[in-house]
Amino acid sequence: QVQLVESGGGLVQAGGSLRLSCAASGSIVSINAMNWYRQAPGAQRELVAAITRGGSRNYADSVKGRFTISRDNAKNTVYLQMNSLKPEDTAVYYCNAKIRYVGSFSYLDYWGQGTQVTVSS
Repeated sequence: QVQLVESGGGLVQAGGSLRLSCAASGSIVSINAMNWYRQAPGAQRELVAAITRGGSRNYADSVKGRFTISRDNAKNTVYLQMNSLKPEDTAVYYCNAKIRYVGSFSYLDYWGQGTQVTVSS
């Protein structure tokens, strides 16, 4: 009923930039928080950035000042602008959202399929 589709990953040199997008589709009534996570090989999945429906943002310390999360509520889409990328940013990036769909009475967790970001040194 609800799907999150990510795009924008790829290979970039250190110091470069990428912009990730994640669009939610389906019978959506409302979307609460929208988040970006990442998981590097052999590591646990970690929260990178979060944004509430009202636009309040939080970032992991490792990306503060370099990454910017934003959302377009009319398009049910969240973005992650990543600047000054470092090799340690290499990971699979996942979109996550709390969504209430038609016929439900609570917000449920949905995940995108993940998009690979590789930063070469």
